[in-house]
Amino acid sequence: MFSWSKQEGKKDPELFQNVSEGLKRLYRTKLFPLEDTYHFHDFHSPALEDADFDNKPMVLLVGQYSTGKTTFIRHLMEQDFPGMRIGPEPTTDSFIAVMHGEQEGMIPGNALVVDPKKPFRKLNAFGNAFLNRFTCAQLNNPVLESISIIDTPGILSGEKQRISRGYDFAAVLEWFAERVDRIILLFDAHKLDISDEFSEVIKALKNHEDKMRVVLNKADQISTQQLMRVYGALMWSLGKIINTPEVVRVYIGSFWAQPLLIAENRKLFEAEEQDLFRDIQSLPQNAALRKLNDLIKRARLAKVHAYIISALKKEMPSVFGKDAKKKELVNNLGAIYEKIQKEHNISPGDFPNLKKMQELLAVQDFTKFPAIKPKLLESVEDMLGNDIAKLMTLVRKEEAAMPSQSVKGGAFEGIMNGPFGHGYGEGAGEGIDELEWIVGRDKPSYDEIFYTLSPINGKISGATAKKEMMKSKLPNTVLGKVWTLADVDKDGYLDDEEFALANHLIKVKLEGHELPAKLPAHLVPPSKRQEQN
Repeated sequence: MFSWSKQEGKKDPELFQNVSEGLKRLYRTKLFPLEDTYHFHDFHSPALEDADFDNKPMVLLVGQYSTGKTTFIRHLMEQDFPGMRIGPEPTTDSFIAVMHGEQEGMIPGNALVVDPKKPFRKLNAFGNAFLNRFTCAQLNNPVLESISIIDTPGILSGEKQRISRGYDFAAVLEWFAERVDRIILLFDAHKLDISDEFSEVIKALKNHEDKMRVVLNKADQISTQQLMRVYGALMWSLGKIINTPEVVRVYIGSFWAQPLLIAENRKLFEAEEQDLFRDIQSLPQNAALRKLNDLIKRARLAKVHAYIISALKKEMPSVFGKDAKKKELVNNLGAIYEKIQKEHNISPGDFPNLKKMQELLAVQDFTKFPAIKPKLLESVEDMLGNDIAKLMTLVRKEEAAMPSQSVKGGAFEGIMNGPFGHGYGEGAGEGIDELEWIVGRDKPSYDEIFYTLSPINGKISGATAKKEMMKSKLPNTVLGKVWTLADVDKDGYLDDEEFALANHLIKVKLEGHELPAKLPAHLVPPSKRQEQN
């Protein structure tokens, strides 16, 4: 059990059992009072509850219809889930939270938002039109023991966009985006057009680029040349919507358990799938850090919001001309932003969207806004400056004490070990299942070079080996690692087998593979194997 205490003369020490408990208490005692006083929940995000800090990592899937979102979930779990429908037409018309449960079944939205153990209670603000389109599919699947997955309705395009959903779709996605650990945007290699609704959704996710990953799905249905053009077109389209200098990470593949239609890019798809799975598998390990990071972001926004509200209150007249002054203040909100920014030395990136804030302020009663309350702001400053740093230490201690957490089961098991694991039998792993020493195949050609180097007592010195190895043009850092691996008996010389091994490792590196941290057993020269046992 870990604990840390806050030692201040005026306050009793706070003792936290774990990171989750610490986050809950900091939010309730320091951040929530500021949010509540300055009507933060009316403008930005509903109040957090205990379930928001206790829930498993969540993955949100977003994409236009028929991009393979539901199939992607089916592929991860290798199991159908209740309410699953797959087809080329818009089949998923609801938000489906796919979660772990001992009994398989469905929980309707209205029942889901009153369950205190589920992190969805604040979704009741979106009304019945949304709740009738929100369900939870529970099933006993090993993947869901570590993460939960949110399937979303296919985003509409063309004429279908004109049909109203009856609720604010982008606002619901933004609510989920604040609380999930990973957002996966799926695109179909055949349909790269980004509809108006999809563009609006991506903009709503603007403050969560760090959680965002892009998947170009169904890439096995087009040739390599077409895939290059499609990838370029996708990056160009995303660049116009996601206005960040960094390039969004795009994973290319075909995420379902069916034969590849065009298999010429198989190795690329396998490598991309491995990278994406590794990213998803890391979510449980990083969950506490993500919640801590989200709380910091929320605290910074709440602090800025308090300055804005109190500044507006300060400018309001006490008796006459309130309506006219309100309109003037809303129109000049940009200037108020600049004034607060200079006065309190706040980064422009911490301020809420100007246009959205103006729309929300237009329906508010400014006379009910509170004036500045320094104690509430000081409490949040103390949380950000002291408590968070101490809680970060606790995060590291918990990570060190807990066994390595990763998502297991389903498609994740198929890539772990055995001959179908990624990279098995390639690079330094080549020859792992063979009885003969794999280096022996090319040893005659390596021996020719070895004996031209005038070995003494059957060995060459490091200086002699260096001249020959430098011909590969690999950096010294790499050649130094090759030497360390090849000098098996650590005598500072290379015999003919060790020299052959060094050349084999150079060849592995030149072919684009990574060198192993430790020499694998199948690469140890035959004459040295008894020495190592």
